[in-house]
Amino acid sequence: MPHTIVTNICEGVADCANACPVACIHSGPGKNNKGTDWYWVDFDSCIDCGICLEVCPVEKAVLAEERPELQQTPE
Repeated sequence: MPHTIVTNICEGVADCANACPVACIHSGPGKNNKGTDWYWVDFDSCIDCGICLEVCPVEKAVLAEERPELQQTPE
């Protein structure tokens, strides 16, 4: 099951994007509700390796489940 980056918790650190072995994590356009940059996971490309969860320094920004209602994606 793909992982989820919670848009309004993400702080745009980008450790997840840099560590992802399949490059399925992308920067989102604009800012989130906190006014920070944010990232999102392409669920179709995610291989569920969990590296994003391990490297993210922001508590609860990455979830080990697919929760599209918590993750904004570009329109």
